[in-house]
Amino acid sequence: MAKLTEIRLNRAEKRLELAWDDGTQAGLAAEYLRVESPSAEVQGHGPGQRVIVPGRRHVGIMRVEPVGHYGVRLVFDDLHDTGIYSWDFLRQLVEEQEARWAAYEQALAAKGLSRDPPARRGAGASPG
Repeated sequence: MAKLTEIRLNRAEKRLELAWDDGTQAGLAAEYLRVESPSAEVQGHGPGQRVIVPGRRHVGIMRVEPVGHYGVRLVFDDLHDTGIYSWDFLRQLVEEQEARWAAYEQALAAKGLSRDPPARRGAGASPG
């Protein structure tokens, strides 16, 4: 397996930029990383327990924290921070991005959910 040689947070574009020693370079959107989090909160504790995470279109990454010599913990601005993204898992997310994203959008649609966060009630909101 190729070795990850660079990991850079692009806050402005809400992306993680990655490079491997085999020449592969990729950028992964914060939203994609958040909804595919390897945490038990998203993946569940067993088969069939995966949770579809809606409303994260605008999520960003606040910090990238190293975890040993095998991965990073991402701290998102929705305060999710429990997933450890191993180097192998990041590569898998790159290689499977198209299929995973399509499955995510289909799952949202099937449940009547949206990538957009729920509208806030408050100042300027019309009653009822």
